[in-house]
Amino acid sequence: MPRRARARVVSVGEKLLVVGPSWVGDMVLAQSLYKLLRTRSPRAVIDVVAPRWSLPLLERMPEVRRGVELAAGHGELALGVRWTLGRRLADERYDRAIVLPRSFKSALVPFFARVPRRTGFLGEARWGLINDIRPFEPERLDQTVKRFVALGLARGETLPERIENPALEVRSASFAALDARLGLSGRGPAVSLMPGAEYGPAKQWPVDRYAELAGRLAAEGLAVWVLGSAKERALGETIAAADAAGRIRNLCGETRLEEAVDVLAASTVAVTNDSGLMHVAAAVGTHVVAIYGSSSPRFTPPMTDARTIVHLGLDCSPCFERRCPLGHLRCLNDIEVAQVLAAALAAVRAREGETRGRGLLREREADD
Repeated sequence: MPRRARARVVSVGEKLLVVGPSWVGDMVLAQSLYKLLRTRSPRAVIDVVAPRWSLPLLERMPEVRRGVELAAGHGELALGVRWTLGRRLADERYDRAIVLPRSFKSALVPFFARVPRRTGFLGEARWGLINDIRPFEPERLDQTVKRFVALGLARGETLPERIENPALEVRSASFAALDARLGLSGRGPAVSLMPGAEYGPAKQWPVDRYAELAGRLAAEGLAVWVLGSAKERALGETIAAADAAGRIRNLCGETRLEEAVDVLAASTVAVTNDSGLMHVAAAVGTHVVAIYGSSSPRFTPPMTDARTIVHLGLDCSPCFERRCPLGHLRCLNDIEVAQVLAAALAAVRAREGETRGRGLLREREADD
């Protein structure tokens, strides 16, 4: 069941301004940086400059005081917008800034806000905008989360042996309201499917495979929830059509991002492409069955121990392309439904065993 929300800590220590990333998955992974900063400086105040869509996600991170909307489209320079926001934030008198993206435009707001120390990687012509420039070392920083955490360390400091995983707040009341509207609970264990990937088709396991998987999961008596944005509504309809009994629910476009957090927390297992929702599922403790195509589970793994990776590791992968440059997409097309089904069912059985074990433990404690 969804966990109760944790109380947000109010701090009065060092004030930090973080310029956040523009992708859902990266925004989730950035929480590992915030956890590091708050561990080292428990009274630190962390504000995050971010696009509007991500503000509810930041509200689920207790380490963050507030998200600050950057009203600029993805990839837009929007110089006037960034100047206006920076001048407004100058009144906050931040002690330092950490700029996670490597682009020129991402470094403008802290510069306009006159933050005295501005940390970021060497990137697009950012000399002066970034005055604490760190070398970009892709071989050493071979994961996105390592790159974020590295910017929170002192210059020359070694990465910690253990990076704390993201852990988003889950709100039971939010799921209850959603359940009242959509009628999701009362059907036993649920498997969430995330068939989309904003990056491109080279990250998307074929929808007909997802449809077959959904039908076979439903035949096992499991509820199946298909999650995604409104743009993925058609994918969800194709998948839902695999079961005439109505055990497959197409929720694409039916839930806001923050509601998807709570739906995933209520799920027993999530089967997903390498996508933003994969990282959300990992950050709420749901077992993740992650399917990788053109990307790499080494570079962007789901940050959880409760995971099963499905990856063929072909000679041509990872290519990190949006579309298969060879035209065959074997890295995804050669992944069989039976393999993914077995992984999902094994995770369901394991979770059910854990639940029964906790119930027996509570019964013994009550008897004692």
